[in-house]
Amino acid sequence: MTRPSESGLPIHDVYDPTALHDWDPAQHLNAPGTFPYTRGVYPTMYTARPWTMRQYAGFGTAAESNARYQQLIAHGTTGLSVAFDLPTQMGHDSNAPLAHGEVGKVGVAIDSIDDMRVLFHGIPLNQVSTSMTINAPAAVLLLLYQLVAEEQGASPDQLTGTIQNDVLKEYIARGTYIFPPTPSLRLTADIFQYCKAELPKWNTISISGYHMAEAGASPTQEIAFTLANGIEYVRTAIAAGMDIDDFAPRLSFFFVARTTILEEVAKFRAARRIWAHTMKVHFGAKNPKSHMLRFHTQTAGVQLTAQQPEVNLVRVTIQALAAVLGGTQSLHTNSFDEALALPTDKSARLALRTQQVLAHETDVTATVDPFAGSYAIEAMTNDIEAAATALMTQIEQLGGAVAAIEHGFQKAEIEHNAYRIAQETDAAERIVVGVNRFQLEQEEPYQPLRVDPAIETQQIERIAKLRAWRCHERVDAAITQLQKAAAGDANVLYPMKQALAAGATVGEVCNALREVWGTYTPTDTL
Repeated sequence: MTRPSESGLPIHDVYDPTALHDWDPAQHLNAPGTFPYTRGVYPTMYTARPWTMRQYAGFGTAAESNARYQQLIAHGTTGLSVAFDLPTQMGHDSNAPLAHGEVGKVGVAIDSIDDMRVLFHGIPLNQVSTSMTINAPAAVLLLLYQLVAEEQGASPDQLTGTIQNDVLKEYIARGTYIFPPTPSLRLTADIFQYCKAELPKWNTISISGYHMAEAGASPTQEIAFTLANGIEYVRTAIAAGMDIDDFAPRLSFFFVARTTILEEVAKFRAARRIWAHTMKVHFGAKNPKSHMLRFHTQTAGVQLTAQQPEVNLVRVTIQALAAVLGGTQSLHTNSFDEALALPTDKSARLALRTQQVLAHETDVTATVDPFAGSYAIEAMTNDIEAAATALMTQIEQLGGAVAAIEHGFQKAEIEHNAYRIAQETDAAERIVVGVNRFQLEQEEPYQPLRVDPAIETQQIERIAKLRAWRCHERVDAAITQLQKAAAGDANVLYPMKQALAAGATVGEVCNALREVWGTYTPTDTL
């Protein structure tokens, strides 16, 4: 008998050697840290040191977020992950009309270098790794980070971290885009070139399947659409004159970890193998680091429930275990109360403790890739690899990721899968504890964290003070140079950095680029 996986692929009751016909361990597995990296990108994986434990945090003002970061570091976090509010993600200042009511709501409000200084006050940026979940204005926030680090005395070649900088998935699943795809991809190439020259240890992009999964993508769709976007970014950089081995080692990915442990482990293994073959065979990359699919994982927020929220502690633990067994390089564990509101200090600490228990109280770090050779896992890995490759072939036949977005292919596929999941949940064919089975007659009261609406007024006042002391002639001159670079083919990050150092705001920089590149709307032709 069989049952369908999350991807709709068959999971058999029993697996035996016949499930692995034509399977060659040397070809499909090899040793950890060697091509095709099915067993992990490093030879020792967690036996030498555990994964980077990141906690995605940020809310309200920069000062409040800084206090949370200080707490996380004190509790053992080894990497910071910054959440920005919606206006910042869209390249709007807190005083913009469109920002009203959203300032500090889903992340921290960053309007200028002053806010970035406060955000990282007392945190030595040459000693921490920082991930910033920012896409369309990624260059702006990266440069603000670099400027603050330099003020601390840090050398740019000491800075480590990641900017998400994945705008293609915004057109597919999330919607926080600013510019049309062509200038957005040009900006991505400029970031690649700038970081190669100025920030050599920085990961220039985190190509994300997480948000597509949150929108309803299956595990197979998640890796297929993510890797197809990765191929588009590689082609963009090559077309801009870069050698593949100059930028590919700094590419990274971002996936979700669901509660379905076996399929998730197989998904991560299949993704590494597909990417390794794509980079080596298709693009001819020679540096082994160019073949490695390194990724960050976040546990599945979409699977958390507002009903009986403490049960989410169990879900998050299972999801985190799937990510670790799948070989992630870094991990964020969601807080159990995130289906209700921003996490409290206690729930954020519990989320971090979940990772620490896995790393230090279990034996999952004692050996590399313990599932290697499992009939079930290896067969499921092969199945997911074949299904994802078929989807990627369809995207190529449409002309690549951007052309497929234009046809609405990825979006339609995700929506179809999301509808299937909703139907199965409504019919109780898919059991969700506390939602359609094992409900309580009355939920226990919960006091969520609330964001002070006065934050918006405070941010507007900070912008006014900034504009009062800065040299407007210097800002205007830098903005003019930025627009000249954007209209031509010069790298825009250099004049952008000068503008931000002079006190230009995030919104002013993004608006200057809007004047040159335009703003994308869903009705535009890609």
